[in-house]
Amino acid sequence: MLLFLAGTSDARELALTLQKSGMDILTTVVTENAAEELKRVRLNVRVGRLTAEEMIELIETKQVKAIVDASHPFAEEASVNAMKAASRASVPYVRYERQSQQYQHPKMILVDDYEEAADIVAEKQGVVMLTTGSKTLQTFTRKLLHLDNIRLIARMLPRKDNMEKCETLGFPQKNIVAIQGPFTKPFNKALYEQFGVTHMITKESGKQGSVDEKVDAALELGIETIMIRRPRIQYDTVFSTYDEVVEHLNSLVVT
Repeated sequence: MLLFLAGTSDARELALTLQKSGMDILTTVVTENAAEELKRVRLNVRVGRLTAEEMIELIETKQVKAIVDASHPFAEEASVNAMKAASRASVPYVRYERQSQQYQHPKMILVDDYEEAADIVAEKQGVVMLTTGSKTLQTFTRKLLHLDNIRLIARMLPRKDNMEKCETLGFPQKNIVAIQGPFTKPFNKALYEQFGVTHMITKESGKQGSVDEKVDAALELGIETIMIRRPRIQYDTVFSTYDEVVEHLNSLVVT
């Protein structure tokens, strides 16, 4: 059996590819909503965050032969835990990661983390749209929400926990865009224009994360775009195509 860290659309497709090739898979996701997507395509799913120790327990009880980490490029903690568990349990660790994209534009600013992105915007004025999700919302509200020269708009998934987090942080309801993607470039343009966005903050999640559509829309409208680089993690074994993952796993004889 493979322990498979999922949660994204391309991770789901990779899991299906592995299953169709004859591999037994236990997928893991954080939310019930993500689990429903996997159950719908008849994948075996476990819901909830996993520590390294919990992964080791699964490896032992389920006789896991390898860990396939296809978690989101910014799910740094999940990847670190998976590598630690694989090392301690002496099973192979295989990372699948979307190919990184490069952008060069006078309106594009690349930063290393959320704090740096917030600090840059704090020196400006206008309407800032966050498209980085709810996980780091506290960083931006702490640094930007009180500033008179900034209106902060947060675009996030329409989940109850997200709305509760916004309420706890004192985020104005009128500045919340709770909506499920993916979105086209025309849709993104319309959204930016609706709110009069002057700055947009995003993550370098990859093409499968619909980054192109929101970045291209912003740059075409002359909106300054701040992109947060991916976490710098050293993976021993990493691939960016499904075929490479399948071929490598077959070479390990983990079916």
